[in-house]
Amino acid sequence: MGLGDHRRGGLRTRRYRRSGDDQGAQLGLGRDTVSPAALGLADQQADRVGRDRLEILQALMNGPAFDPLFRSDVITLPADHPVYEWACSVLECERPRVNQQIDLCGAHRDEWTIFSSENPGDEARAAFRRLATPLPRAEGYEPPPCRICPGRPAFANEHQLCTRHMRRWRDHLRRGGTEEDFDAWAAEQDALPSYGNCGTTACERMATTPLGLCRFHDRSYREQGQPGGARLPDLWERYYERQGQPVPVLADDIREFQRWCAQQGPPPNPNQINLVGLRPLVKAELQWGLEAHTRIADRTTWRVYWLREIAQTCREQGLDCLADLDLTGHRIQIPMIVREITDGLRPIYYTKQDSKRLGFIETAHFGRSLTECKGHFDLTGVPQPWLRDLLWESMAEVLESVNCPTGRFVFDALRKALLELGAFLAVDSPDGGRTPSLLTKEHADRFVADYRHRADNQLPSLAILRTNGQPGTVTSNTLTVTFNNCRRILYGTLESGYAEQIGLSRTFITAFPHGKTKLRRRRPFDDQTARALADPENLRRLETEHDPRDNGLCDIWETLVATGRRAREVIRLRLNCLGRYGNIPMLWHDQTKVGNYDAGIRIPEYLYTRLDERRRKTIQRFVHRHGLPPTPDEKAEMALFPSRVRNPRETRSISYSLFRRAFQAWIASLDLGRCVPHQARHTLATRLLRAGATLTHIRKYLGHISNQMAEHYVHLSGSDLDDVLSRVWVAGPGSENPGELLNELPAPLSREAAEAMAVNISYRCTPTLGGLCSEQVVVDGGRCPKKKKLDCDNCDKLVMTGADLLYWRRKREQWYSIAERAPDDATANYLHQVFEPTARAIDGLERVLAGMGLLDQALALDLRRPQDYFHRLWNLGFPIESLASLNGPSELERA
Repeated sequence: MGLGDHRRGGLRTRRYRRSGDDQGAQLGLGRDTVSPAALGLADQQADRVGRDRLEILQALMNGPAFDPLFRSDVITLPADHPVYEWACSVLECERPRVNQQIDLCGAHRDEWTIFSSENPGDEARAAFRRLATPLPRAEGYEPPPCRICPGRPAFANEHQLCTRHMRRWRDHLRRGGTEEDFDAWAAEQDALPSYGNCGTTACERMATTPLGLCRFHDRSYREQGQPGGARLPDLWERYYERQGQPVPVLADDIREFQRWCAQQGPPPNPNQINLVGLRPLVKAELQWGLEAHTRIADRTTWRVYWLREIAQTCREQGLDCLADLDLTGHRIQIPMIVREITDGLRPIYYTKQDSKRLGFIETAHFGRSLTECKGHFDLTGVPQPWLRDLLWESMAEVLESVNCPTGRFVFDALRKALLELGAFLAVDSPDGGRTPSLLTKEHADRFVADYRHRADNQLPSLAILRTNGQPGTVTSNTLTVTFNNCRRILYGTLESGYAEQIGLSRTFITAFPHGKTKLRRRRPFDDQTARALADPENLRRLETEHDPRDNGLCDIWETLVATGRRAREVIRLRLNCLGRYGNIPMLWHDQTKVGNYDAGIRIPEYLYTRLDERRRKTIQRFVHRHGLPPTPDEKAEMALFPSRVRNPRETRSISYSLFRRAFQAWIASLDLGRCVPHQARHTLATRLLRAGATLTHIRKYLGHISNQMAEHYVHLSGSDLDDVLSRVWVAGPGSENPGELLNELPAPLSREAAEAMAVNISYRCTPTLGGLCSEQVVVDGGRCPKKKKLDCDNCDKLVMTGADLLYWRRKREQWYSIAERAPDDATANYLHQVFEPTARAIDGLERVLAGMGLLDQALALDLRRPQDYFHRLWNLGFPIESLASLNGPSELERA
């Protein structure tokens, strides 16, 4: 059910004016763009919308799933509430906590400071909570009624008497009475009439005087200078009350006094949220928001006194709904709470079609939630309604797709593209681009030219704003994103027929070019950078200067270097990720990018020790917060690097952005140029290859789907891989041992040594159909001595290379097909005997390639094209006698 007709998706029910023809379209795009002020409704319609919204919230709150604790106007929270914890963690202590970081009251905090210095250790916190003495409530104490007249509050004393009876008792003592006479004296006293409840709106305590204020509000009234001048006559008790006369209330301005009473909140009570005196809709919104917050897994901490402050502000300002609340001048937590409640109410107040009409989109309408970001996107920065509708439809299509992204990058890219296009059309097209039938190819060409000019000269954007409010800079990357997404969205209108429906010219759409994507692979760290990033002093700076809150950033970096994992795989490690199996240290992690969960790898001993210490710190932090060590079930859910935000049970890991920002600041302080954490993965993969690991082993260790992905990391160009394949030679079918490996890969050499050993092998062999001919007469340019046979396939001088595998496979399939079509079995058997040596050679070549992890690459190549005869693999090789002389590590090092 959608309610209201607000522009831009606001939640207000009041009327506001906007000036200008463009109605103040927002062109900015920050990290957390918030919808601007909503266009209001007429008063009568606004009242109807408010009533409708109130009915929806009341229906939700009356449902069986709603916690009844939050239905009351005065919400009284138990001390052990799992979400809104307010009491000191010392057992039976009735005082509230100091703040959100300390779970002790002020008195126990001071005691804990002394106790912890004298008793260090992980168990000190739990021991202090057991030994500390609980304290009675000091704030929010409500005096009990007088034991003689229950309609009046008792004075704070041991006899529980009101002020007047207390004076009578003191007179009795002065006349010679004793404490033993108290019961007899009390039995003779008459009950006095009540003054009623406190006259302020939200207070239900008993008034202490005929002025109609409780003790707390009477003191507040005097401290605030007695607005309105309300007072009682002099000696009112002697001349009025004792005479049985009503006590008059004198005031300079009775309306001002009544206004002051209406704006006052309840007396402070650490376990109560008093909503008395609020307007019905804002009260229901707060009740719904408080209950909805308890159902969020990764929730922030809401302190009770923050919630009381919100309720009191709404009471003082007489607000109709939370969207009307002015958030300026409040502590930072107040806007955070209000925004969370209003963000949750928006999908309730509006339907999909409402959001499209008003210029925003909610992922909750599609059953989607994005990680580490909000699900609300403001689209009102696009000035043209038809273009804004196209943007909404494109984002909705992504949200409805099977492979909907979990982050906001795709959605921001779509929005940025049409923001740029809309901003340009608003200033350089007929009717500001609002009439699509007036747009032509010329307008699209001008936009393309203008945007290219901005990208080439690094000029500011027309639409994109940074989080600091300054215009963003157009770069080659933003140009690619803008052109590709504009083209994608506009071409969709051609396919759907929507372009013809709105009169949008085909030439306008086809004028948008493709954005050229430059995919550059990350390089491994060079030796100088690698040494700097592994230097103990530099690591100490990362740990102390760039991680002051000890989030474990240095531990994350050490793990990235040692294991080559992806950054998010390390950041999201669980507490129980470590273990020893046969005294071998293992690390268990989830490779979510490739769908490989609970993967285990061996890690060095020093890394195991470091991560085990991090695990101990995380458990100690849990004990410090909750007073008890985590249970086995809680340990299974806890993160190894827990976030300090929205993480009550330590289950949520720190964000990648936090690690990235600290890493970049560290790199900048070391003056190493541009480096990213992912280069550690490239560095390890390249070193594994140099150490002799095959692509298959690297793929398995790094968690790649295919060898092609592993190739990307080990930085082998296509020609380098061809050289490797071409040196896997086996004997041909005409030799004595078909398929025998003739030349193994040499041990790794330095570049200088390899170049010194390289010779031109074009003088040792020559290309022929299906391999290389090693007949020296032919190599020297003469005629083949077996020219009459013309059977290179069965010649003992034929050498097969890894680059020939695909050719021979096809030949084998052809031969098998011929044998199957033979007229009789004898002919088929004869053909199989003829082809048998060649088949053994092919099998041998496949076994060699599979053992070296190169079979997949060989099947993807086909170098039997004439132009490939001039490739360097045919004229570059190494003398066998030189390779054979390298018989040990010492000789390799000398080479």
